[in-house]
Amino acid sequence: MLEQYKLIMPKTIYGGFNAISNVREIVKDVKKVAIFTYENVYETGLINTIIDILDEKGIPFKVFKDLPVEPTYIQAQDVVDRFNLSEADFIIAVGGGSVIDVAKLVSVLNTDKYTVKDLLESPSLAKKTIRTLMIPTTAGTGAEATPNAIVTVPEKSLKVGIVSNEMIADYVILDAEMIRNLPSSIAASTGIDALAHAIECYTSKKANPFSDLYSLGAFELIINNIESACDGNMEAKLNMLLASFYAGIAITASGTTGVHALSYPLGGKYHIPHGISNAIMLMPVMRFNEPSIRSLLVGAYNRVWPYGNIEKDEEKSTWVLDYIEKIIRNLGIPQNLTSFGINRDEVDELVKNGMEVKRLLVNNMREITAADARAMYLQVL
Repeated sequence: MLEQYKLIMPKTIYGGFNAISNVREIVKDVKKVAIFTYENVYETGLINTIIDILDEKGIPFKVFKDLPVEPTYIQAQDVVDRFNLSEADFIIAVGGGSVIDVAKLVSVLNTDKYTVKDLLESPSLAKKTIRTLMIPTTAGTGAEATPNAIVTVPEKSLKVGIVSNEMIADYVILDAEMIRNLPSSIAASTGIDALAHAIECYTSKKANPFSDLYSLGAFELIINNIESACDGNMEAKLNMLLASFYAGIAITASGTTGVHALSYPLGGKYHIPHGISNAIMLMPVMRFNEPSIRSLLVGAYNRVWPYGNIEKDEEKSTWVLDYIEKIIRNLGIPQNLTSFGINRDEVDELVKNGMEVKRLLVNNMREITAADARAMYLQVL
């Protein structure tokens, strides 16, 4: 465990049913708003309450409803360039991780001094110039809590994280109404993404008392709510939003590990959705790590199943991993790469690209070599 640690999080967080009404207070001193969202989110009317509040207060706004899903850095720059013509002084991002990540980038790129590509090389250049409100419409990425923005670098067939504390949100709203009609398949894959965040941050080399507090809290909420949330239970949906946010805070305080490192090439070249990529790689990496993280998994067992009748540490550790695997299976998330058209001939490239994600591999409690990575990819073909 680290000798020193810190916790950085959004300045103000509103949660609960009808939390969206707090937009009225948040925008009281705003001159013009840019609303970032997806076309499908716009069509569902999820931003209508926001628009009604802005109209009521006489605040002009511009809606950017064509934000890309899992954007390249080039697509992100295009949004930056269009925003910089809008004269908006506040951003409201309503959507999943991609919308929120692009909003973060825009918040530090209202300038001609540097670009998204420059931030890939030198994230320390970032300086916030636009305040942001993040409203997630999935319960999984935790992007609303983190200083990370993920973009695809096509020339490397890889997703890359730009990390800067300047991108931390000013406001966050967690309202279960925003995910009431989320398709169960998306609720499942994004929920497993949050589960990966929680268990990875808890077992990271950079884990500390701050990250443990939020990662274990997220883990317990997810284990007890993810399946009910996918079945439509609104209380469970709100708990999943909280869990996703907690896991995002854990990312900021600690960091993900080998699961995310090996999943990034799956999204970068093959465009497998991020939550599904993590779901595919979660069990191979966790079972590989088990000898090095056994005591931590025992801690997770004792937290979530305090009245369990298992006594031996090895059996408790195995129980936790088996339970996670059962949830993934119950949710019907794809568990092999072949179904996405990936074959053995492409494993070497996956290994090469995965081993480049050193920012996350160094967090893994057990060292992952290229041979180890190859074995794990082969497990899920």
